[in-house]
Amino acid sequence: MMTSRQRVQAALRREPTDRVPIFMWFHPETTQRLARELEIPPAAVAAVLGDDIRQTWVGNNASMEGVRLPHDGATYRDPWGITWVREGPFNQIRHSPLQGAEEAAVAAYRYPVEQIPALLSRLEPLLPSAGQYFLGVDVSPCAFEMVNRLRGMEDALLDLAANPDLAWRMAAAAADFAARLAEAALRRYPCDWLWTGDDVGGQDGMLMSPDAWRELIKPHLARVVKVGAEHGVWVAYHSCGGIRPIIPDLIEIGVQVLNPIQGNCPGMDPLDLKREFGARLAFMGGLDTQGLLPRASAEEVFRATRRLIEGLTADGGGYILAASHTVPPETPLENIFAMYAAAGLSREAILDAAAQARAAAAGGGAERRPGAR
Repeated sequence: MMTSRQRVQAALRREPTDRVPIFMWFHPETTQRLARELEIPPAAVAAVLGDDIRQTWVGNNASMEGVRLPHDGATYRDPWGITWVREGPFNQIRHSPLQGAEEAAVAAYRYPVEQIPALLSRLEPLLPSAGQYFLGVDVSPCAFEMVNRLRGMEDALLDLAANPDLAWRMAAAAADFAARLAEAALRRYPCDWLWTGDDVGGQDGMLMSPDAWRELIKPHLARVVKVGAEHGVWVAYHSCGGIRPIIPDLIEIGVQVLNPIQGNCPGMDPLDLKREFGARLAFMGGLDTQGLLPRASAEEVFRATRRLIEGLTADGGGYILAASHTVPPETPLENIFAMYAAAGLSREAILDAAAQARAAAAGGGAERRPGAR
């Protein structure tokens, strides 16, 4: 049986695997439901459900997803000067420090270079997983989305059209910091891929014109991607939404894995993308979290997952099973188990893994599986 690291590496190289690699993102409430069903701690859910990748944030996404505020309404000012507020399970931006700022204030802004050692320390808990699991370091957001968080969406988009010189300078500064983070992380830690990204797509297409992206964002993103290439690791890129027009550009600058493949956006059908780009690009994602997983029957989820896996591995690999977003809390557990069954992990195998996790936590010994009679 392959280790998780071997499984992901083989899939990315289009070599045979014992099963499709998995990297599933669950809404925190979904994780809690699965933990109760399996009678395991929430922290054990990923391992029990066969996740093959261990990854954490060292960039600004840590502020959104990695900082746990104590209650709704609690706030936090991150090292970038952005103020976040907890709303439900995730943090949302309450104040962007450069929103409405004049050019002089924008020019005076400095990224938190002195915080790089502290940011990189988030990778330390992953080190025991090295060798067994595929390790990732997430330096996103890298360019436009980082500017968006500092400047506010309205100002960031307005700058692209009305003040492209400012937009260029801000994207350059964001990418310089992301590249510096990437360089430091890959020099120090045994990572298998560099996770980059910027949300530049929406439900109906790109947030800016493809030409504006190519002129003002692409050259800066390319510098971040290049760091991964120089260190000989895979480079993945995340952007939600319809980004079909720039996929050839992403391949050109060295992106090797694309996520999350929102198939209900224009031009983003996963099987079409595989046919067109599969020889040069691997994919992670594609399982619809808006309609399929929460609303379809378990049998429909099983068939759709099998179709996705078969289509996206048609050349022998090049696919990591994942959803197009976090799996929402309203998803029936039967649908989640059907998804895993289609990937080769039966419910019985998951229950056995949960029992083993409980036994290991208790210091050994056999234990009844949840639901066993």
